[in-house]
Amino acid sequence: EHTEHVHREEDEHEHNEHDGHEHEEEGFVRMSPEELREFGVEVGRAGPGRLRIYLELPGEVRANPDRLAHIVSRVPGIVREVRKNLGDRVRAGEVMAVIDSRNLADAKSRFLAARERLKLAEANFKREKRLWERKISPEKEYLRAKKELAEARIELRASEQRLHALGFSDEYLRELPEHPETSFTRYEITAPFDGTVVEKHVTMGEAIKDDTTIFVVADLSSVWINLNVYQNDIPLVHVGQEVVISTKDGVAEESGRITYISPTVDERTRTVTARVELPNPDGIWKPGLFVTGRILVDTVDVDVAVPRTALQVVEGKMSVFVKTEEGFVPTPVVTGRKDEHLVEILSGLSPGTEYVTKGAFALKAELSKAEFSGGHAH
Repeated sequence: EHTEHVHREEDEHEHNEHDGHEHEEEGFVRMSPEELREFGVEVGRAGPGRLRIYLELPGEVRANPDRLAHIVSRVPGIVREVRKNLGDRVRAGEVMAVIDSRNLADAKSRFLAARERLKLAEANFKREKRLWERKISPEKEYLRAKKELAEARIELRASEQRLHALGFSDEYLRELPEHPETSFTRYEITAPFDGTVVEKHVTMGEAIKDDTTIFVVADLSSVWINLNVYQNDIPLVHVGQEVVISTKDGVAEESGRITYISPTVDERTRTVTARVELPNPDGIWKPGLFVTGRILVDTVDVDVAVPRTALQVVEGKMSVFVKTEEGFVPTPVVTGRKDEHLVEILSGLSPGTEYVTKGAFALKAELSKAEFSGGHAH
C-alpha cells in the first residue's frame, strides 16, 4: 500500500512538472516517541536568535622577552661542573655551572695587590706629609707621595669595577682576603631569576670564551601569544579586546586581552601582530606551540535562527525537518549569516513552526532508507 502511494506521488510529480507547476510532494518520516528518544531527536519552535560573529586568528606561544635571559660566562675558562639541564627549573641565585678561570684568578690577585699598594701609599703619604709640615723633608717628596696615593686609589677602583662587572658584590670583595687561593679560579654561573632552562649550550670539560651563551633561562609563569592579523581584519582588532586562546588540538583554552598591536605590517606575511599575555602557572602554554585566537567582533539579532544540527542537505538542498501531522518533512530553506552554533534562516521556515533542532541526521538516514525501499519511513 505504501509503495503504491509513493508511485502515485511520483506520477503526480511528473504530471505537475509537465503542466509547468512548481509544487513538489516531499517524502516524510514517522517516528514513535521511543524512537525519537533513541535517536536523540529533539523538536523546537522556530524563532529569533542572536549570532555571535567571531574572528579566528592563527598564533604562536612565545616566551616573554622581558623575562628571558641569555646567560653568558663573563670569563673564559674550562667548565668544571654542569648542574642544570634543558627543562630544569631554577631559582634566583642558584648555581647552574662552575667554570675554572685563570683570568678570574688574575683579576682577584690584581685586586688584592691593589688593596695592599693603597695601604702602603696611604701610610707613605701620611709620613711624607708629616715630614714636610715639620720642614724635615722637601715638598717634592710630599707631592710624589700624594700622586702615588691618587694612582693607588685609581688602580684599586679599576680592579674593583672589573670584579663587580663579573658579578661579585662589595661583601664578597671584603671577604676575598680570607678566601683560600685555590678558590680564586672558581667562577659560578647563577640563575638571574626563577625560571626554566629553555636552552643549554655547555658540556663538562668544554673550553668557553667570555662571550659564550651557555644557558637561556625563561620565566614561563606568564607567556606572550602572538596572533597574526591579516590586512582585511585589521579594523576589527583593537587593544583591550577579549580573546579566547586555544590549542590546535583543543586540549587547553584560556581567555585574555590584547595588550599590544604592532604599528607596522610585516612585509613578508602581510600581517600585523596582536599580543595577548597569558598566565602560565602550570606550564601548559609552551613556547613554540601553535594556537588559535577567537575574537568576538559582532553580535547580530536575526528573525529566525536554527542550530547547525538542524540543517541537512536533502536532494541537494539545505533543509530542516518540519513537524507535520503526517510526520517530519524535509523543507528547503535559504540560509544567511552563521556563527559557531546558529544559522540565520532567510526563508523557508516561518516563526513558530515546529522543526527538528537536534538529530536531523537520523531523520535524513531514515528518509534515505525509505526512498531506497520505495516507501515512507515509520
